[in-house]
Amino acid sequence: MATEEVNKPPSLPPYPEMIMKAVEALNDQNGSNKSAIASYIESTYGELPAGHTALLTHHLHKMKESGELVFLKNNYMKPDPSAPPKRGRGRPPKPKAHVPPGTVVSPPRPRGRPPKDPNAPPSAKVSSGSGRPRGRPKKIARSVLPPPSAEAAPASSGRPRGRPPKVKPQLTEVSVES
Repeated sequence: MATEEVNKPPSLPPYPEMIMKAVEALNDQNGSNKSAIASYIESTYGELPAGHTALLTHHLHKMKESGELVFLKNNYMKPDPSAPPKRGRGRPPKPKAHVPPGTVVSPPRPRGRPPKDPNAPPSAKVSSGSGRPRGRPKKIARSVLPPPSAEAAPASSGRPRGRPPKVKPQLTEVSVES
């Protein structure tokens, strides 16, 4: 802010004051756009600092954010005192629960998983006390089972297992006579 004061001549009033005078003097029902405000300030105050357009844009933005000016359809205007205050974006915050004075409020729990205690003894690799190890059980080796015998095999129907091979059409020779 100090650099803005250094750049402008000492006879100029502050930018917010000049902008408000310009909006009041232009007195347009739909508001005044930035170029109209700039031309009014230039014609009224004469010599302006080198970065006048940047300073004007900056102060218009600040005044819009603070609620001193309303920005509607690319025009700036004074806010209507009877109009309800404009709501911000997003969901409004939940109402705070009223706490009686003298109550000690504990801080809210932190988000996420709590950190591990580096001094804690290592625990056994067993899931939550069920006695079973975690993960998929190991495959049982086939050597434990007796080998299948020919008598125990089901009666075959005479055809092999699986999908039959694709039948290839027979190619016929075609002679080309020229």
